[in-house]
Amino acid sequence: MDQQNYNTPQAIGDGGSLPNPVAGAATPYQATYQHFYHQQQQQELRTLWANQYREIEQTKNFKNQNLPLARIKKIMKADEDVKMIAAEAPVVFARACEMFILQLTQKGWTHAVKNKRRTLQRNDIAAAIGQTDIFDFLVDIVPATEGGGEG
Repeated sequence: MDQQNYNTPQAIGDGGSLPNPVAGAATPYQATYQHFYHQQQQQELRTLWANQYREIEQTKNFKNQNLPLARIKKIMKADEDVKMIAAEAPVVFARACEMFILQLTQKGWTHAVKNKRRTLQRNDIAAAIGQTDIFDFLVDIVPATEGGGEG
């Protein structure tokens, strides 16, 4: 098995769709800040995914999940085309969901910190969705404005 990239996992959506803290960086200070901000966020994502990869490698008991496997299986069976589900499938889905939530939270937290807050808010998640290409499928579910969501 080829293991050349195992020590440097890439962040999902690591394609340069990061928030721009200083739109139209006009001064050298703003350009330096923007570059530093981009580098810092990239490093945080690399660290996050490296830690996730290490945790996956060290996992021995896959039955202990943070998300309820029975609920995941129930959601999977909601599709009438699904007749049988292998025992491993809900476990894999649970881990994938955890990683999805973790990345969305990380990007939302970055937005909150950028706005000098220590509380993650709905608009931080909406901003993370709007600024990250891989979350485009959520744009209509979590609109950027308060008036667009269900109340």
